[in-house]
Amino acid sequence: MVYRVYVEKKPGQTQEAQGLLGQIRDFLQIKGLKELRILNRYDAENIDEQLFRYAVNTVFSEPQVDNVSFQAPQGQIVFAVEPLPGQYDQRADSAAQCIQIISQGNRPAVRTAKVYVLTGDISGEELAAIKKYVINAVESREASLDMPETLAVHYDAPETVATVEGFTSMDERALAALLEQLGLAMDLDDLKFLQAYFRDTEHRDPTITEIRVVDTYWSDHCRHTTFSTHLDSITIHDAGVQAAYEQYLAARVAVYGEEKAAQRPQTLMDIATIGAKYLKKQGKLPELDESEEINACSIHVTATVNGEDQDWLLMFKNETHNHPTEIEPFGGAATCIGGCIRDPLSGRAYVHQAMRVTGAGDPRASLKDTLPGKLPQRKLCQTAAAGYSSYGNQIGLATGIVDEIYHPGYAAKRMEIGAVIAAAPAENVRRERPNPGDVVILLGGNTGRDGIGGATGSSKAHTQQSVETCGSEVQKGNAPEERKLQRLFRNGEASRLIKRCNDFGAGGVSVAIGELADGLEIDLNAVPKKYDGLDGTELAISESQERMAVVVEAKDAARFLELAATENLNAIPVAVVTESPRLVMNWNGKKICDISREFLNSNGAAKHMDAAAEKAQSYGKTVTGSFAENFLAVASDLNTCSKRGLSERFDSTIGAGTVLMPFGGKYQLTPIQAMVQKISVEKKHTDDCSFMAFGYNPFITSASPYHGAYLAVVESVCKLIASGASFEDTYLTFQEYFERLGKDPKRWGKPLAALLGAFRAQMELGIGAIGGKDSMSGSFEKLDVPPTLVSFAVTTGKTGEVVSPEFKAAGHKVCLLTPTYDENGLPETASLLETFDTVTKLLRSGKAVAAYTPGMGGIAEAVMKMGFGNGLGFAFDDALTLDELFGYTYGSFVLEMADGIVGKVLGVTTADGSFSYHGEALSQTQVLGAYEDKLESVYACNIPTPAQSMETFSYEATQRKAPAVKVAKPKVLIPAFPGTNCEYDSAKAVRDAGAEPEIIVINNLSADGIARSVERFAEELKTAQMVFIPGGFSGGDEPDGSGKFITAFFRNAAVKEGVTALLEQRDGLMCGICNGFQALIKLGLVPYGKIIDTDETCPTLTFNNISRHQSRIVRTRVASNKSPWLALTNVGDVYNVPISHGEGKFLASEELIRQLAANGQIATQYVDLDGNATADVHFNPNGSLYAIEGITSPDGRVFGKMGHSERIGSGLYKNVPGEYNIRMFEAAVKYFR
Repeated sequence: MVYRVYVEKKPGQTQEAQGLLGQIRDFLQIKGLKELRILNRYDAENIDEQLFRYAVNTVFSEPQVDNVSFQAPQGQIVFAVEPLPGQYDQRADSAAQCIQIISQGNRPAVRTAKVYVLTGDISGEELAAIKKYVINAVESREASLDMPETLAVHYDAPETVATVEGFTSMDERALAALLEQLGLAMDLDDLKFLQAYFRDTEHRDPTITEIRVVDTYWSDHCRHTTFSTHLDSITIHDAGVQAAYEQYLAARVAVYGEEKAAQRPQTLMDIATIGAKYLKKQGKLPELDESEEINACSIHVTATVNGEDQDWLLMFKNETHNHPTEIEPFGGAATCIGGCIRDPLSGRAYVHQAMRVTGAGDPRASLKDTLPGKLPQRKLCQTAAAGYSSYGNQIGLATGIVDEIYHPGYAAKRMEIGAVIAAAPAENVRRERPNPGDVVILLGGNTGRDGIGGATGSSKAHTQQSVETCGSEVQKGNAPEERKLQRLFRNGEASRLIKRCNDFGAGGVSVAIGELADGLEIDLNAVPKKYDGLDGTELAISESQERMAVVVEAKDAARFLELAATENLNAIPVAVVTESPRLVMNWNGKKICDISREFLNSNGAAKHMDAAAEKAQSYGKTVTGSFAENFLAVASDLNTCSKRGLSERFDSTIGAGTVLMPFGGKYQLTPIQAMVQKISVEKKHTDDCSFMAFGYNPFITSASPYHGAYLAVVESVCKLIASGASFEDTYLTFQEYFERLGKDPKRWGKPLAALLGAFRAQMELGIGAIGGKDSMSGSFEKLDVPPTLVSFAVTTGKTGEVVSPEFKAAGHKVCLLTPTYDENGLPETASLLETFDTVTKLLRSGKAVAAYTPGMGGIAEAVMKMGFGNGLGFAFDDALTLDELFGYTYGSFVLEMADGIVGKVLGVTTADGSFSYHGEALSQTQVLGAYEDKLESVYACNIPTPAQSMETFSYEATQRKAPAVKVAKPKVLIPAFPGTNCEYDSAKAVRDAGAEPEIIVINNLSADGIARSVERFAEELKTAQMVFIPGGFSGGDEPDGSGKFITAFFRNAAVKEGVTALLEQRDGLMCGICNGFQALIKLGLVPYGKIIDTDETCPTLTFNNISRHQSRIVRTRVASNKSPWLALTNVGDVYNVPISHGEGKFLASEELIRQLAANGQIATQYVDLDGNATADVHFNPNGSLYAIEGITSPDGRVFGKMGHSERIGSGLYKNVPGEYNIRMFEAAVKYFR
């Protein structure tokens, strides 16, 4: 029987509905819509009525914020939307998992839909526009309003795959028809090449599986077909580009030898890689780590861990998901970062920092300006940001820089780049060539139809028609599953069993497993499926996410499977390495793929083209108008205005290693230029950190791809130098993104010129690009993306060397240090290197206290942004010209001097906050308003302060509860649920305080796994002194609410009994931070001190007023030190604390809040710079009533708080000064001693 319930937010909590109503009225201009309601609909089957009724108030809804109904909503217009069949539905999946944890039985079937109820004067055409806006046909569809008889879906079970009869004898016309019929990415020459292979070598017709597999292998995405095209004739009409080309030819001879260089084809790929090859041959890349295993850029670094120098591997990677994000922005962007993480993760490295760089059209453009067949830029930008941040936040990855570049060309196809850095002890990374008999194990998620054709789809240019038919090409991300893979690979024992590893990205099984060894026999029937009905071809090429393939020795397979099981991770052997160099796949007892490795590696028919690089156009700025006009124009320019509303939805502090916050100064308004994160060490400590910065200006590159690429390299390196890094040991990786090149030599000339510019920069600076990613299909109809080469620069250093860019004090002279420039407008190498050295010496000596390298907005942008962080103004020297202030000056540095002057004096910092020049003055309020308001309608960050009661509470404790039994080293249980991501930070914090943490991974792969997890946790509780529920996104914070996964577990009778005994019989302690606090309050442990079934009268935590995730530093004041957790604080103490949450708004009745205050249970409050509780979103990030950040149980022994007080350590958050250590873990340990 199917049970159904509808859940709707109570009045006052309907941010989602009100937000959509505003978008429809303002953006779609449908003013007749008066009212809009949104309900979540849940259907459940294979569940008894009693369990379903219990789940209504514990899983499907929260009584404090939701109304439930078992009747369909009534209204003028009602329609429902559901995911397409086969698409991953995290809400339904999490609901089913929660119910299974409660019942400890079989997992029920759950299906969800979103129901919209519209009221107003709405025409049929307007209703169609609304439906088109809320239904992306690539991932969802309109759902029936009827109750289904069953949720079971019948899939026809195919038994075999077809052979393409007559393929080897087809003529050219028939082959062309087949190419179009199958929608292949390969061209006709490739298909002829394939035909010849099967006709002359295999002497048979291929299966459809074999054609699809080869199409995937030879796609531009997998084999860089465009970059590997032979350039038979190269014509250059620019002297600078010609000089670089001649340098390239000389480098080829130096690397390959004269004879081989003459025979080797000239390709874009060769130009892209020759710089690093040449420098390596010259002995200039000594740290480079090379192997047959291609995972990510990898270099050796020395990390000082607890005083011991150790050999570590630092890996970095950039990845794009331009095509998937364009057609399905949430899933495309989510799997962009998911795939980017998996590359170094497959190298057994733990990813600890990320950067997101995107390209878009104007997100403020009206609907009428949207290209036919395209999503509106606003919807694209907002949804992609939600997708990427959702995945990164869930998996637990600190995102240090988020920037979006705006150019009209990106309306052709969005640019979505993720870049990551990872590290691992070198001793944990074993790289060996697989031998016959070795076993291939598939780890992680199951296989479905999502992502089929992703590699080939992203390799095509797109039209309005193609965009509407490629939904299955977009994978669906499942971050909690990938988090399990991270945990397993961080285990040194597991990592050292792996001989080779590949992640499941483009091409699925056929490529991820197929590339592991020359000879493989794969059993497709062993591949775990999301549902029945998949045929052998789908199993072979599906790009379903969160999967890894590892090669282990046969003798190690059993142990590896055991280790995977301890991490709640599916693992199954699916293939063996064979002696014969062939890729063989079996399905249903039949061989459906049997292709020679030599043929697969041929990459198809060789491609030939000519390239013609045009003369570079002038790219300098023309400055007209007054200082005030230009300064406000920089502040409000899309590319130089504030991106804070975009960036602050990304968790920037997870991992407790963030050296620089994305925005610095006491007002957190100065953006950093390089992200800096400590290398992640699980149990020990280091002051070694990794830096990453990017460089790119689409307007320069559009005028001259050569100059633009050269300056992109310069800019990326300058940003590292400005952040305190030294130039030595800097490495590069590039992101190339160009229009579909077709057969036009002039179009081929653009990437040619860009790559030659980047090559010249590498050669002159002596630093190599050791990796990169190309995407060569940035066209839609007749619109092309701008020539794009983004340079990412990476290096390492010590936290003590890091310098942040915000002005530090008033009265400081500010200087410009500039290299000399050559006749092409590029920095002269010797001068630039000398400038780098000077800046580094000035910063490390303390003579310079802040640095910023100018970008698109020139010196004016640099000074403006440096001033915002601490509210400082600037008086520009009158001797400066407007061209100097607002023009390009790449390679230079703006330096705030505490001692002396260098270069050219720009002016002096002022305390009044104004920016002045030649008698013109602009107040900081005026400039900051223009700066932050520009994108406020797209990415909100300055919502109005609500009118609500506010009071700063104080309760001084006179006595505290003490335990009956003292313990020198208390044991702390830390449960890790699917979606938990703060367990490492939490364990380190309590270990450093003197406790003994024990992380217990909750296994929910089966009913038996849940039962065993319950039994183990209950048993461990008997000998524990504390329980610490860490932060994260348990169950992805689904269904529609946080902490439900955890509460389902703790309501189990055995666990509930153990918690009761801990608190009531043994005087133990509990705490929960963020997701843990959400669980504590929904269990009733705070404020009541025991597990209860909560109702609408109980307090809760709900969605932030700003209707998105918030990540920043906030100030919290100790309102009561009654709790043992706060015994080392004084009432009134103020602590900085990182927050990162989407549901942190504390809700309770006025009466209950007064009771809590009177009993000293309001522990901490969000406060402003004056120490006063406030509702201002800049200080109270979620809109909590009475600014409540943390509360306790009646006796204070259970403490819940939103701020991540476990994210502490030396050298962190250097650009947001304050005291961060509230000493709560130290106090908890002291309580037991």
